Amino acid sequence: MSFVDEWKQLEWDDIRMSIYGKTAVDVERALRKPKRDLEDFKALISPAAEPYLEQMAQQSAALTRKRFGHTVSFYIPLYLSNLCANACTYCGFSMENRIKRRTLDMAEIERECEAIKAKQFDSILLVTGEHERKVGMEYFRAALPAIKSHFSYLAMEVQPLEQDEYAELKTLGLDAVMVYQETYCAPTYAQHHLRGNKMDFEYRLETPDRLAKAGIDKIGIGALIGLEEWRTDSFFVAAHLDYLERTYWQTRYSISFPRLRPCEGGLQPKSVMNDRQLVQLICAYRLLNPEVELSLSTRESAQFRDNVLPLGITTMSAESKTQPGGYADDVPELEQFAISDERPAAEVASAVKQRGFEVVWKDWHHAYSG
Repeated sequence: MSFVDEWKQLEWDDIRMSIYGKTAVDVERALRKPKRDLEDFKALISPAAEPYLEQMAQQSAALTRKRFGHTVSFYIPLYLSNLCANACTYCGFSMENRIKRRTLDMAEIERECEAIKAKQFDSILLVTGEHERKVGMEYFRAALPAIKSHFSYLAMEVQPLEQDEYAELKTLGLDAVMVYQETYCAPTYAQHHLRGNKMDFEYRLETPDRLAKAGIDKIGIGALIGLEEWRTDSFFVAAHLDYLERTYWQTRYSISFPRLRPCEGGLQPKSVMNDRQLVQLICAYRLLNPEVELSLSTRESAQFRDNVLPLGITTMSAESKTQPGGYADDVPELEQFAISDERPAAEVASAVKQRGFEVVWKDWHHAYSG
């Protein structure tokens, strides 16, 4: 049993029609309820909810303060390699793109860690392209203990692994894994994943199940906004979260909202989400689930991130570099995608504090549990 079994019972077109069929009455009913379900979530992400954005934002902010207080956790991505054995239409690391490939050795990793520690970060996200032979378990076995010696909280965003491999990495210091389905629409998924192991839609979809069974502390899920109709994809993310929390209640979860950004290859979004709609989605997730962590990356602009922070966001990246060696060497031609918020971490922290929030430089769960 995995989420694949539940996913097969969900019809994409039926869900899309249901979302777009929601009315103001449905939205108002959802806003009155103390606890919302997936049908309420459909109403809150529907076009009918757009006139209610201010009310949604107020409720979302109140729920977030009640659960998370006035804190926001900071993390930073460390790109270890841009080698990739997949051909994906939306990613600068795609094997078909002619870019210089690089994988950090242990000395280079040490330099990157020192550069990052100088910026105060204590929570780090390790990112690689998906290349099992050259950037697989053997590489991770060497890299994780060295990196963990510098940081208290260690997350990864790499190719999907087996349950026993995740369990082994946990013994080496792994705390969290982010694995994004990109899109929950299988035909669209096939259009954008042309070569490599990432073509296996169901294996990727089962990854959070394997992570939870391996005892990983936190699992991050999400869809790449723009590959498909965003409201329907976002419902599937919510349904996935609902399944995971029912099945693996001891695990923590986070949701991210990556919108397609410019990269080598230049894919244009199929579904464009404007800023107001992203605010609507953030608030809808919070109204559905007061416990889930909501993360916003440097894909978004400084102004947007500053303004949306009080409404439901609990975790942010800052001063991100999306290429191997980006902090010690800063080689821009190797970027996975273009970032938007290019402010130094200290400047982002200052902006957060000006809005009455406390910056937590390591994972909030560990910060408040000792």
